Formats: sequence, structure tokens, C-alpha cells
Amino acid sequence: MNANQALWEKGDFTRLAETMRQSGADLVAKLGISKGMNVLDLGCGDGTTALPAARLGANVLGVDIARNLVDAGNARICKEGLTNIVFQHGDAVDLKDIQDEQFDLVMSIFGAMFAPRPFGVAKELVRVTRHGGRIVMGNWIPGDPTLVAQILKVSSAYTPAPPEGFISPMLWGVESSVTERFTAAGVKTENISFSRETFTFQAPYAPQVFLDNFRSYYGPTMNAFEAAEKNGRTDDLHGELEVLFKSHNQSKNKNTTSIPATFLKVTVVR
Repeated sequence: MNANQALWEKGDFTRLAETMRQSGADLVAKLGISKGMNVLDLGCGDGTTALPAARLGANVLGVDIARNLVDAGNARICKEGLTNIVFQHGDAVDLKDIQDEQFDLVMSIFGAMFAPRPFGVAKELVRVTRHGGRIVMGNWIPGDPTLVAQILKVSSAYTPAPPEGFISPMLWGVESSVTERFTAAGVKTENISFSRETFTFQAPYAPQVFLDNFRSYYGPTMNAFEAAEKNGRTDDLHGELEVLFKSHNQSKNKNTTSIPATFLKVTVVR
């Protein structure tokens, strides 16, 4: 098992994905998906964006590095009785089971950004998209003051330095880096566009419970707490994150959570 697969199979991202359903559906609704389109969702998790695309009539393939999320996604498909969507295990760096130019739309919302070898990821995204088709990515932005970027920033202060040659996934949130990667894959600069948009985490429980779910089920945060525990700094990390979660909660009810987070939406025309 590679390190990326181990990271995302470590916890249970479905617990967090439940808070992302509405924003996932809202994002997909704006992508111009129509019946009969062929759509790939890369880094699909358990289907936060893949299932809404299928409900709109697209023929959807979801691919994820974490087998537990693939299984969870296929269970959701079965429960809904959808016949135009399937999930399978795969690696964004090497989509070996997918032929060239298979999809009208390839989307990856907070998924492929975490795969290693980003130039290889961009090359694969372009390869499987038909000419005239689109690639849409949602990527967290480094240093952004909203929730997820700050979670990752705080967590990184408690974890060991990454190995030599490590490339931060957050560079997918930097326009110049994204442009460099896609132009290296053969895309014209003028076919790459960007916008900053908002994804809102919504949950019927307090922010403290939301934090507990990150601590227990989100691989990067789990790793941070394990490292903090070894250094006797668990309370410090928990305290920083608790302040973060509470201060970003916009729900008027202290027992529910509504936290917006800004992301970089990348649109590439093949």
C-alpha cells in the first residue's frame, strides 16, 4: 500500500463527507451537467459530488485511492438504486484502467490535489478528457484564513518535517502552480481559468463534535494528534483547533455547525 492510500484509509472520511453534501450538490449543479454526459470524479470519496452528477443524468465513474471510501460510495449507489454510476479503486497519478479521451467532464473536488507527483496528475487529468471537454478542480488555498487551510496549517506545526522531495498538496491552490502543471500537460494558458468559491460544512451538532470527528476520522489530523501525543502537546493542538472551529462557526445555534471555507475552483478546457 502506498503512503497516500494509507493516509486516506486510516480514518473514515465518510463522517466528514456527511457535512459536505449540500455544498457538493450545489457545486455540481453549476457545472452544466446534462443527461448522457460521461463524467469522471477523481478522488470521489463516498460520492459527495459524484452522486449529484449521476442524479442529473450523467454516466459517472468515481475513482478513489481509498478502498473503504469506494466501498462506502458503492453502498450509497446501491441504496439509491442508481444504475448510471460506479466507483472503483484507482490512483490519480496513474489511471491505467482508463483509456484516452473518455470523459466530457473530469472533476476532482479536494481529491486529486492530495496525490503525489502533481505534474503526473495533471497529465492524467488531461489525457482522459476528450477534446473540447472540461476539467474542474476544487483545491484548498495555502494560507487562506478559512477553516480547512487553517486546520492543515495548525496540524503541520505539530507533525515531523515531510520527507525530502515532498510537494505540498496546497500548491494546487496557487494559480501559477496550477497553470504550470496543466501547460506542461499540453493545455494552452488561455484555457485555464480560476475563481474563488465557498464550500460550507454543515452539521447538526456543535463545532466541538465536528472537531472530534476531524481528530478521529480525518487522516492528516489523526497524524497530527499522534505526533502531538508523542511530544506531550495533545492539549495544545486540541486547544488551537477548538478555538479555530468555534470562531469560524456561523450557526446561530451553538449546538449546530455551519462553517464556510474558501477554495480555488480551477476550470480547464481541453
